[in-house]
Amino acid sequence: MSTDVWEVGDAYEAYVGRWSRKVAAEFVRWLSAPPGGRWLDAGCGTGALTEAIFTAAAPESVIGVDRSPGFLRQAPEQAGRAVGDAAALPLRDASFDAVVSGLALNFVPRPADAIAEFARVAAPGALVASYIWDYTTGMRMMRYFWDAATEVVPAAAGHDESPRFPICHEPALHTAWREAGLTGVTTRSIEIPTIFTDFDDLWRPFLGGQGAAPAYLATLPSTDRIAIRERLRSTVPTSADGTIALTAAAWAVRGSAPA
Repeated sequence: MSTDVWEVGDAYEAYVGRWSRKVAAEFVRWLSAPPGGRWLDAGCGTGALTEAIFTAAAPESVIGVDRSPGFLRQAPEQAGRAVGDAAALPLRDASFDAVVSGLALNFVPRPADAIAEFARVAAPGALVASYIWDYTTGMRMMRYFWDAATEVVPAAAGHDESPRFPICHEPALHTAWREAGLTGVTTRSIEIPTIFTDFDDLWRPFLGGQGAAPAYLATLPSTDRIAIRERLRSTVPTSADGTIALTAAAWAVRGSAPA
């Protein structure tokens, strides 16, 4: 199986970073956290969620933790930054007023370990929340890609994020938060428009090697890549002016650390 690649920030931004920033902004608004808190962004990547926190939540401080030094270099400079694993956070117990994670939880081999860490570093009564893409039907650009790829190379089905990441379903996310001992658990779907100026705007980021689909595509011979591209071109809804209007949906969950 190909390995998901998360290291080159610019390529990630072109692929999903530009869309994750819109989801992050809506997520932070939904949290309605009081100003002045100490925040942790676990699995912060290039800093889409960190940036949204600074913009909308008026925090006292934000620390971003991620396994990728390449991504951390692009995180907002006003945030504290540390290389680390969401399932083994290099941080003290009960030290944050809000612990959040965006589009990262499903990449942890055992998501329950990461959620337990979120609860550990959260102060009593602190907010603990996350959001992840709805890979089954909600993240349309990826759904169209994997459907096209599987038609060309049936083995591509084994790399599709939807069956690989069972945590990316609302019932599983709600249950995981409850099992971690978090209280007042609620979930919601966040959907945003993803408008591509033309097919090249949609396709080019899949060639950047960052993420599951681009990493898989890079392992294929050029004949298969071309066939997938043309199959995708024939299936995505394209307007007369060439634009491609899709949507991206994420599941969000929030709860509180026990007082």
